[in-house]
Amino acid sequence: MKVCIVGAGAIGGFIGARLAMAGHDVGALARGATLAALRTHGWRLRQHGHLRSAPARASERSAELGPQDLVVIAVKGQSLPDVAPRIEPLLEPHTLVLPAMNGVPWWFGRGVPALEAAPLTSVDPGGVVSKAIAFEQVIGCAVYISASTSEPGLVEHNTGEKLVIGEPAGGASARAQRLGRALDQAGLEVVHSTDVRRHIWHKLWLNLTLNPVSAITGASTHRLLADPLVRVFCSAAMREASAVGTRIGCAIDQQPEDHHAMMLKLSSMKPSMLQDVEAGRTLELDGIVGAVREIAQRIGIATPNIDALLGVARLFASTRGLYPA
Repeated sequence: MKVCIVGAGAIGGFIGARLAMAGHDVGALARGATLAALRTHGWRLRQHGHLRSAPARASERSAELGPQDLVVIAVKGQSLPDVAPRIEPLLEPHTLVLPAMNGVPWWFGRGVPALEAAPLTSVDPGGVVSKAIAFEQVIGCAVYISASTSEPGLVEHNTGEKLVIGEPAGGASARAQRLGRALDQAGLEVVHSTDVRRHIWHKLWLNLTLNPVSAITGASTHRLLADPLVRVFCSAAMREASAVGTRIGCAIDQQPEDHHAMMLKLSSMKPSMLQDVEAGRTLELDGIVGAVREIAQRIGIATPNIDALLGVARLFASTRGLYPA
């Protein structure tokens, strides 16, 4: 299988390295230090204390990479409107597009009567992404992998190897099964879902509060949840997101307190949005928080806690140059 990773950071690099090590022809659309590292060292992955590598094709021009069988999009959501029009040379009618991203994907409103009349402006301003990537080529994906990059092109795996994949329109398909087998043979834990939208909403629900609150406060997960006022606020925002999910066919079968209790049993973590703040990277607030608020507004559900979270996080990030003013 000929594969291109668009966004060869932690998650894209992990998936790319595993597919390349399984014998697939895996390239990357990259630039800057990441492009240089891939050209020099190939794909590199440190996992369980062992460093492994595999050859990589890398270019900053998609035309040099040519048509692909699979395009994995692993950029931050705020970068996708700029990136999407550039990937056209990678796409043929048979090409599958797997968005391995956090938050609400650009295609999420398709099939939801209250949402499909217009693109979600928080993740697809002006419909630029949906114009560049046909809905029919997308395989939905929820990512349960924790990884980081210790230097450009070097992925450090932490925990988890699970990808939940499925047809965005629901149901099963032969093409999703074929893709799942390829990912499974590369050592990833693949779960097939006939309702992948619900899995994506659940993953969003898990990230909705702890990620931005950690970014604002600089606190790890255990410190956040140890504060009763912060915990109550997070629970209230998660209940609002649950109500929104129920209305759009993505009910959450879990209570916020159950999630908090589970998190407290795990080792304290530094959420990815806090890592982005510390590294001076822009924050993906629109896809994780802004899109929930936009969907709620469209279907007429009040979300005062989510509104407050977005406002404070957006102001925090913009004053540091990590979010457009």
